[in-house]
Amino acid sequence: MTRHLNSRRACVAGLTTLLLAGTAACSSSDDAGSGTASDSTYTWWDPYPQHNDSSAWAQRVQACGDEAGVAIERTAYDTTQLTNQALLAAQEGTSPDVILLDNPAVSTLADTGMLTTMDELGFDPAGIEENLLDAGVVDGEAYGIPIGANTLALYYNKGVLDAAGVDPASITDWDSLTAALQAVTATGAGGITFAGIGTEEGSFQFLPWFWGAGADLRDLDSPEALAALQLWKGWLDAGYAPNSVINNSQNTVWEEFLTGNFAFAENGTWQVNSAAEADFETGIIQLPAQDGGAAPAPTGGEFIVAPVQDDDARYETTTQIVECMTTPEGFVETATTFAYYIPPTDEGQEQLLAENPDLEVWVDAVREARGRTGDGLGTDYPVVSEALWTAVQEALSGVQSPEAALAEAQQDAESGTN
Repeated sequence: MTRHLNSRRACVAGLTTLLLAGTAACSSSDDAGSGTASDSTYTWWDPYPQHNDSSAWAQRVQACGDEAGVAIERTAYDTTQLTNQALLAAQEGTSPDVILLDNPAVSTLADTGMLTTMDELGFDPAGIEENLLDAGVVDGEAYGIPIGANTLALYYNKGVLDAAGVDPASITDWDSLTAALQAVTATGAGGITFAGIGTEEGSFQFLPWFWGAGADLRDLDSPEALAALQLWKGWLDAGYAPNSVINNSQNTVWEEFLTGNFAFAENGTWQVNSAAEADFETGIIQLPAQDGGAAPAPTGGEFIVAPVQDDDARYETTTQIVECMTTPEGFVETATTFAYYIPPTDEGQEQLLAENPDLEVWVDAVREARGRTGDGLGTDYPVVSEALWTAVQEALSGVQSPEAALAEAQQDAESGTN
């Protein structure tokens, strides 16, 4: 069967180029968390080490094992380590039965041949929102199902806006947002804070402005890309954004916003509960596109995938576990457990909104969102993303002009992907 042939291709597919520094390709390992399991125990890996065995999330996972009539042995790694461990396990024949994987990594693992397709597991992903499913599609085959999605929007401090006479409903494009920032900073308050750090978080936060200008990740030095970078640089130069954005992570952005000094912060669905508990009244608007309407924000969140197994008999139970996580009710339960995931289906979203109508802005944002491996990049995305965040860093810090930084980024992306 193709799933067995694929498992033998994993090491041949160039894993040495996929493993991050510090891991050896095609070597043996005695790491804890091996995927080896008995017929009554199924192994599950996810990127949530912050959720221990007594957490609501761990109980959610175990409940799906109970429903399938098996015990689940759960191992949690941080996101980068999880991808590395998955690649090593494929070489050693110790892959777990189920992995929850950050969505940009799905194409990387699928490209090695170590994942079964959803068709092989008997799943029809037709009901999944296409913009969310795309991150897990390679050569027309879906290799996973998103268990939900998170994305970005603009949080605002109502008191700061009121003091500046700014109505958040008036912010519909870049010009109206910049005008609002000018009005706010004229009162002595901070304008906007965001994450321009030189990591994937920096690319993640820049992409809504990049895509909102109509730019394409295959053309990093286009006029549209330049407009987006000039927007951020212009805010920094005008004092509408603090110098700290150059090194801000998304957590740092949120800490700045919670001081109450800023009108706006770009951040994600995962801050919904924190915003509700802030010492000031907050609100949310979608990130505006350059000429109006909502900008496509990148999707965050994990896919549930099933690595290739030598024993075909395991797939039947694996399918039951995956089904438990991906029914409309299962999507909503996951969303409720995490308090920030939006279900990837219309039915799941409607059920979530029935329980929490305040999440409508986030549901709309997810419907407009786009997978980071889109624009036809697939496994080339990490190279392009690094070139992009480097350009943002150099432009914001004044090392290069936005034009020069993006021209260099395009050269680096081309040399790194050809």
